Amino acid sequence: MKRIRIMPVLLLLLCLSSRAEVKPFRFAQLTDIHLNPNGTGPTEALLKSIDQINKTAGIDFVLVTGDLTEQGDSRMLQEVRNCLDRLEMPYHVCMGNHETTWSESGCTAYSRIFGPEYYAFDYGGVRFLLFNTGPLLKMAYGHVSPFVTEWARQDLEAHRDQPAIIVTHYPLMDGDVDNWYDVTDALRKPGNVRLFIGGHYHAIRPDLRYDGMPGILMRSNLPDDDGLPGYGIYEVDEREIRSYVQRVGEEKQFVRAFTMQQADYDPRGHADAYPDYSINEQYPLVRELWAAQAGAAIYSAPCVEKGRVFVGDDEGHVQAFRLKDGRKLWDFKAGHRVIGGPTAWRGIVVFGSADHNIYALSARNGHLLWKVEARQPVLGSVAIEDGVAYIGASDSTFRAIDVKQGRVLWTYNGLRGYVMTRPLVLPDRVIFGAWDNTLYCLCRSDGHELWRWTGGLTRMHFSPAQVWPVSHDGRVFIVDPQRAMTSINLQTGETVWRTFQSKVRESLGMSQDGERLYAKTMQDSIVCYATQVDEPQQLWATDAGIGYEHAPSMLPERDGIVYSSTNDGYVLALEGCTGRLLWKHKNGNSLTNTVVPLGHGKILFTNTEGKVVLLQAQKK
Repeated sequence: MKRIRIMPVLLLLLCLSSRAEVKPFRFAQLTDIHLNPNGTGPTEALLKSIDQINKTAGIDFVLVTGDLTEQGDSRMLQEVRNCLDRLEMPYHVCMGNHETTWSESGCTAYSRIFGPEYYAFDYGGVRFLLFNTGPLLKMAYGHVSPFVTEWARQDLEAHRDQPAIIVTHYPLMDGDVDNWYDVTDALRKPGNVRLFIGGHYHAIRPDLRYDGMPGILMRSNLPDDDGLPGYGIYEVDEREIRSYVQRVGEEKQFVRAFTMQQADYDPRGHADAYPDYSINEQYPLVRELWAAQAGAAIYSAPCVEKGRVFVGDDEGHVQAFRLKDGRKLWDFKAGHRVIGGPTAWRGIVVFGSADHNIYALSARNGHLLWKVEARQPVLGSVAIEDGVAYIGASDSTFRAIDVKQGRVLWTYNGLRGYVMTRPLVLPDRVIFGAWDNTLYCLCRSDGHELWRWTGGLTRMHFSPAQVWPVSHDGRVFIVDPQRAMTSINLQTGETVWRTFQSKVRESLGMSQDGERLYAKTMQDSIVCYATQVDEPQQLWATDAGIGYEHAPSMLPERDGIVYSSTNDGYVLALEGCTGRLLWKHKNGNSLTNTVVPLGHGKILFTNTEGKVVLLQAQKK
């Protein structure tokens, strides 16, 4: 009986003794720095903040929570590193969406300059976990890779005797991160998370709750309305975390405190909301035939040839699946992520990788046939015509390669930005955009430049770099992130017309007869324009109920039906001539890439959840 009474006391003492002791410490937070090659203001603001942090007594380390640069380019990332190295204490960095959405290196430069994309460290008895929450090289909601979520959960579980602080750029909320619910459900279970720290909003948001767990977003380091840079300061002890905002040249101002003693949420709880799939009940004639899991996020459309489906993923795997039932046939591992995706021609699969190589594999067994080395990552999609592969890279070069032999036929070295798009290959020319505000037109036979179009674009972010150009009857058509649709003379490169009417962005398609252009707008609508006119002429606009939409996914047509996909997992079909919505289907909550209609109502697609899916839409 004595043992029964004593055991609870002993267990309590053991629990208390195993809990990590928190020693008081202080750290600063710099976020949303946005160093820009076109101006010195952000750099000056950062250096002023660094100078004041160095002069502030008792700062033990600094967290740098993303958007280090404006354009994600290697040169400015190194410049940020040079500035941060002036800090007289350690600093820890996580990625922001400006490092992941725009990156000529495919985010490989970030890892080379700053280290891993996710990691953990200890300080003063507290566990800090840092990981990426941004979209990768596509305009989309943020996304946390499933393997990163599992890593974080396991790390928290292994260190559950320590209070933990999670450091990200995006807040883990609906509308910011598409799979927020998976992340919050996983990270709450060990019960040791005390606070999420982030940025992104350029404003102080101290009262956020990520499915019950407390979060704070700090102001940008950029000068505020009074012209003053600023950052955050946190004081930690065994009782609480006290947060402050610090403007350069002023006293810090208290924001709020967060408890350190115990979780102020229920570790056994769950997300407040989950994605709604009820739309599928409205269209029961659309069903999933099979779904396969690639293992990592997929950022490009699938490719189909002779009963095989080919996809590339974020971990550098290119895999083949059997079209009939989704069974995996083979798996080839490149040296780094595959963004542009593979293209097949007569039993040969060609793709580029962020490891600086262009590969060709046997479609039958995945064996390497040849590879061509580039000087920088290869992020572009491949177009193959008549046995020649056309692909752009980040080394200012566009290449034409003999698919059978792997011999480079010609190169064009005049690019001022990196290439991500799929080129448009016409009988006598090749057309593509790059992240330099430019659409290029090259001679298909030898690669010499025929013309280039810039359209007066002034910001790199407005480049026609994600859109797949289309052409009909002597015109080339594009859309761009300045929210315009443009018709360009195929022979001269001169603008025929340009309209901002529909607020399009990076998604475009054309009817099989070439008479209609399809585009996805940034708010709910799919629109259709005429091609054979000298002024913009909208034929129809359909409110498809897709909400705020910015994913770069093209709109192919087959058998008179145009298909589209969205940044939150929808695939939809409309009647090409009239715009009548035929059906919508939700098969996830993340970016769905350009779909591949196969005919007879079958539609193949991939998404950033790593899924490869074959749908069947039956006629009524």
